Amino acid sequence: MKQRAITLGLACLSALASVLPPAAVHAQGLRLSPGATATPGAGDSAGKGSSAGTGTRSGKGGSGAASSSRGMPSITLPPAGAASSTAAAQPRQADYIVAVVNSEPITNNEVRSRMARVAQQIAAQGGPQPTSAQLAKEVLERLVLEKIQLQLAAENGIKVDDLAVSQAAQSVARQNSVSMDEMYRRLSQDGITRDRFLQELRNQLLMQRLREREVESRVRVSDLDVDQYLREQQNTTDPSKIEINLGHILVVVPENASPEIVEQRRARAQKAADRVRAGEDFATVARETSDASEAASGGELGLRPADRYPELFVSATQNAPVGSIVGPIRSPAGFHVLKVLERNKGTVAAMAVQTHARHILLRVGPQLSESQAADQLADYRRRIQAGTADFATLAREHSQDGSAKDGGDLGWAGPGRYVPEFEEALNGLQPGEISQPVVSRFGVHLIQLLDRREAKLTQREQRDMVRDVVREKKLDEAFANWVQEIRGRAYVEYRDPPQ
Repeated sequence: MKQRAITLGLACLSALASVLPPAAVHAQGLRLSPGATATPGAGDSAGKGSSAGTGTRSGKGGSGAASSSRGMPSITLPPAGAASSTAAAQPRQADYIVAVVNSEPITNNEVRSRMARVAQQIAAQGGPQPTSAQLAKEVLERLVLEKIQLQLAAENGIKVDDLAVSQAAQSVARQNSVSMDEMYRRLSQDGITRDRFLQELRNQLLMQRLREREVESRVRVSDLDVDQYLREQQNTTDPSKIEINLGHILVVVPENASPEIVEQRRARAQKAADRVRAGEDFATVARETSDASEAASGGELGLRPADRYPELFVSATQNAPVGSIVGPIRSPAGFHVLKVLERNKGTVAAMAVQTHARHILLRVGPQLSESQAADQLADYRRRIQAGTADFATLAREHSQDGSAKDGGDLGWAGPGRYVPEFEEALNGLQPGEISQPVVSRFGVHLIQLLDRREAKLTQREQRDMVRDVVREKKLDEAFANWVQEIRGRAYVEYRDPPQ
């Protein structure tokens, strides 16, 4: 296992986009935080447009418009050799208040700690570093926005159960292919205690639930919206509308490395590039040699608009045909080898991998906590696996979802049709397997994958995927407007600038 440091990613990239320059936003772990939205369904609260949710993600299927303003909390594993303890290694200055948000303070040390993590993430993604003064100003504004959202969540009585926090932590470990113990060990090396990590996860979940409650009801997508989007995609000549999917191998160069070390790392990257140019499978080489967090998944970064990639990657691959290898190219993080996997104008794919699943949903409230619901579903799971109970029967008797009458059957669904927590659990299952209880915005689910297939999409299914993309874009706009509204209503007093 390659040594990597863990740093906390920033949620709510739509809000971040208003205070960070594009190059910085692109470097904030966007791939790890696919967007998700829920659309009210007609009596079915678990299938498409229901409690399992409707969403989009940056992947095959042509959406490419995933937003990190929603979805699972984002945690990034910078590659081996990154300056993992930047904040901890620096002398700690006497702390002082730099801003007050509705009577709650933000301190200089909070800003400095976040600055170190953001700078590390940008470097790991190959993005240009803003000046220290610019980064301090932008990070402070980000912390102001977070403080406002957390205050609103408290005012609205929004809470996050310990079970949801635990599930999010486990998701982070899975995303980065490490055990929980290893994750906490690396967090500690990065100067982040277990309690602080879990609190930041809880804060991200609180902000996510607030946005789901306050923003998503504002968005509607009509057939005219879908038609207009399709026309725009067919007629576009704007390079920023082009979508690309890149394979990525990163060989990290440690900070202040000697020329000998730099040359060793360059040679290692060159060897990786030579192997894939000679015909070896890119994903295999990436798993064996890459220091990037996506190495475990074969180095694939996902189909997304070009302007959501670091400019270094876009400029290096803009004239490269699909299937070609580019690099090694150098960034502050190290040497990158890129493969152009796909390139299109955002059109919807004709084929997609579909899943057939069923679930049992227990909604939470004053009479049933998330932990109690999870215990009840865990008991159902044990009984089903022991052969003393039937999944469909339990779903009909207990599921609080529109699919209950069908034994929890959700039918066939394409990628991105469920909320991130649900879809992540589903993607980790083999046909016939049953998940552990999964917490989402709708309650707690027990999920069984019945089958998985690659299928040709009908015209309606393709339009549904486009509808998801359009909805995601509208949600981004609604979220940005909402952020401006709550920022304008808040009392913010700036004091001594951060240093």
